[in-house]
Amino acid sequence: MSSQYESLHPDHLYRDIFDVDAPSGAGVGRQVWPRRPGVFIRNKPVLPSVESAEHPYPGAIGRELVVGQFGLVPSWVKSASDAKLRSSKLVNARSEAASTSNNYRGAWLGAQRCIVPMMAFHQDDWRSGKAVSTRVARVDGKPMGVAGLWECWTGAEGEVIVSFCLLTVNANSHALMHRYGQPGSEKRMLAILNEGAYGAWLNAAQPEKAREFMRAYPAEGLTANPIVKKRSAD
Repeated sequence: MSSQYESLHPDHLYRDIFDVDAPSGAGVGRQVWPRRPGVFIRNKPVLPSVESAEHPYPGAIGRELVVGQFGLVPSWVKSASDAKLRSSKLVNARSEAASTSNNYRGAWLGAQRCIVPMMAFHQDDWRSGKAVSTRVARVDGKPMGVAGLWECWTGAEGEVIVSFCLLTVNANSHALMHRYGQPGSEKRMLAILNEGAYGAWLNAAQPEKAREFMRAYPAEGLTANPIVKKRSAD
């Protein structure tokens, strides 16, 4: 499971790579982990009356950057306390089961797709017998756009939680990512999108079409390095 990742830096990459403005004063830190604020990119919704030949995708016009909690809160959750308990476990969604899982089905079938921008994500390497936190990034150093799902939960007393999760694909045969994860478990990796597929992923009208983007990113395009923790000064 990839439960921690690094947000974009420097800020101009949001505009250069994803065509959205960088977050400002949103409390998004350099490291993002469950229940911490992060950002995701989705299509900007518009009213039907605004749709025209100039905006060919129904219900959307351009993209927007949204601040949300990392860890999905399904719409059916009854209370804020229940949302707190569930969301920390709902950071990764198996793409194969997104349409049937009670946790993710509403977002998947509702086309609540998003792109989560990141510089790298962390994965545990268990080959030594203990977990070694490893940083996985693109070889060329460019940001990654990971496929995700978003939700907006509203409680009985008007509380609102905007949240998101990351989609994953099988990595048992992946030349790099098969090394990571718990011994004996299925190997998984984030569904990293090709740069040219960002718009198509967000605009895929049908769930069946969206599923076509759920594939493993080429191993030769990624690099993985153990994270060396800095020693505190004496």
